[in-house]
Amino acid sequence: MDAFFSTRDTPAPERSRRWQDMVSATYFPLDLRFRRPDTFSGQLVRWKLGQVSLSRLTADALLYRRTAQHLACEREEQYLVTVPGLSDVGFLQGGRDIRCPPGGFLIERGHEPYEFSHGEANDLWVLKVPGDALLGRLRMPERYCSLTFGADSGAGGLFADLLRLLPGRLPSMTADERSQVGRHLVDLLIMAVAGDERALTSGGTTVRAAHLARVEAYIRAHLGTRDLRPDDIAAACGISLRYLHDLFRGTGETLSEWIRSQRLFACRDALGNPADRRSIAEIAYDWGFGDQAQLSRHFRARFGETPSDYRSRRSMAAR
Repeated sequence: MDAFFSTRDTPAPERSRRWQDMVSATYFPLDLRFRRPDTFSGQLVRWKLGQVSLSRLTADALLYRRTAQHLACEREEQYLVTVPGLSDVGFLQGGRDIRCPPGGFLIERGHEPYEFSHGEANDLWVLKVPGDALLGRLRMPERYCSLTFGADSGAGGLFADLLRLLPGRLPSMTADERSQVGRHLVDLLIMAVAGDERALTSGGTTVRAAHLARVEAYIRAHLGTRDLRPDDIAAACGISLRYLHDLFRGTGETLSEWIRSQRLFACRDALGNPADRRSIAEIAYDWGFGDQAQLSRHFRARFGETPSDYRSRRSMAAR
């Protein structure tokens, strides 16, 4: 484990304050309301997995509140994926009030105020994911917040099972292996939620959302094709070229801009993977860029640093 805290050896008057400090340091600043502060019992364990982190909270009844004041100094967007193990949790964000029982999971957006609570003792598994890890692969990830997803079957079940299995395996893993595991967890998370119709149809019609999802899936599967042309995409997805371009109006990016964004995110993921030994030029070529110079120009414009600087920084952070 990388961090451990228990109230067991903490003086009663200090328990609530120490717990709030540990929770805020693990995730982001939060206000907490305790039912019985002096007798509160809790334990928090955290493991780093590259860009993401896994934690387990075993605690008495609590209310966690993220307020507008907390957001004033926040710069990087974070998401928390929570799997309750003992009792229901309540979650209120963006005007939506939901309950998630054991056997499910939910996603909390750190860049928006919310309330999270459980009225009984609970055992929570929490994956903290930076927004950048989702933005390149999940359009408008905030759409998936305030929804509950199944954690007892399919990809969601595998995701939850892996969270519980990992702590016993992590001590024997290298930092590079942990980073790989973190990426695989994000892959499973996206697999579990990406096709959920409730999110796909928020802010658009069912048919239009389905067409856009199919187009995006096709593009992601063919990003390495340098001559990925709009007319070929439209034909492969069974829609007209005009309708293809129309689908991207209102998304904030044109079709060509979105394709370039996806290629940049794919290159950044490869550059941040210590196990990927390809040169920057090879990565650029494999993900559809004409050459390294073209990748470097767009990479700096999008992320504020060169591919080589990013690779060096991620390599240092993984040590």
